[in-house]
Amino acid sequence: MSPLGSRHVGAIVAFLLTVVLGMAPALMPTAAAEPEPEPDAVSVAVHPLEPFVVETSSGELTGFSVDLWNEIAKRLDWTTEYLRTDNVRGQLAAVAEDRADVAVGAISLTADREQHFDFTQPTLDAGLQIIVPVHDTRPSVPGLGGFLDLLFSRTMLIWLSAAVVVSIIPAHVFWFIERRSDKPVVSRSYYPGIVQSFGWGIGSLVGSANTTATRALTQVLAILWGFAAIVFVAFYSANLSATLTVAKLDAKITGPADLYEKSVATVADTTAAAFLRNLGVDATETPTIEDSYHLLREGGYDAVVFDAPVLRYYVAHRGEGVAVTAGPMFQEEDQGFVVDVDSPLRKPINQTLFRMREDGTYNLIKEKWFGDNVNTTAGDTN
Repeated sequence: MSPLGSRHVGAIVAFLLTVVLGMAPALMPTAAAEPEPEPDAVSVAVHPLEPFVVETSSGELTGFSVDLWNEIAKRLDWTTEYLRTDNVRGQLAAVAEDRADVAVGAISLTADREQHFDFTQPTLDAGLQIIVPVHDTRPSVPGLGGFLDLLFSRTMLIWLSAAVVVSIIPAHVFWFIERRSDKPVVSRSYYPGIVQSFGWGIGSLVGSANTTATRALTQVLAILWGFAAIVFVAFYSANLSATLTVAKLDAKITGPADLYEKSVATVADTTAAAFLRNLGVDATETPTIEDSYHLLREGGYDAVVFDAPVLRYYVAHRGEGVAVTAGPMFQEEDQGFVVDVDSPLRKPINQTLFRMREDGTYNLIKEKWFGDNVNTTAGDTN
């Protein structure tokens, strides 16, 4: 072989080796990507709020959200380090600043928060509710001032005037006929005869006439006037009842529309506070729900607006004889746990929540704290 041929063969061999070596990685089996390791210890931001996060006298944490999280951590073989904060804002700040991996409690899933955080699957249905002092729901006995206001109200004056007007004609007929009797029961003179006849007409209208008709024609008139009196009294009683009912309802709170011009308390930096501001209700915003309860008990406030399960839990356990719920739940929202955007914790938490719902563990925890009444399982709206 000539030197030129040898060089060509060497070049070809070198080229083939290069191609083979370059294709080797592609020909080798691709190793499966290793999953990102899950953490053994998880930092959890909480703040006390019955019945979601409850701190016992010994400093231990319990409550619906805590029990739910502890079961999730147990199944995932995670250990939990709790970070206590003052409110929901503190919980969200802890997650945003990487001081906590997840915020656990009653936290509403809102569009604004979705821009900065990721949420797990909803843990409860949420909504707002109103509580009012117990004395606002008790029937009250009107005093003299209230009776006079009702007596001289426009509606009552109209009905009383109608009674006077419709009694004028029967009174004149009664006087005109009875004054011709041998022994008249009214004076033959127009005055005071007409006054006596008018007294008969009004008395017959209300069923307490003191004068008895003696002539056949006036007796027939008395019978017809008696039937008219039955109809009049029925309409008058119905109108009086309606007026009293309206006056009672005007003084009560049964929903958000009744909060205007009332003294209302809620917790600052919550969706309850935002809802009231958007509604145009001037509410006092307190640092904690306990401060709002104090205003209702001791400060003479008309209502507290906050998340439904928190208020219902308070009424059932600590507010008996102090406060009651007023009207149904409104402004429905979901609530769940909060993690950082693209957090590796979100998927395993969601998977575990689904399994807990399927095997009944979730319902057992829910019934432990809220009972089996589905109407009391609304979530927090902080």
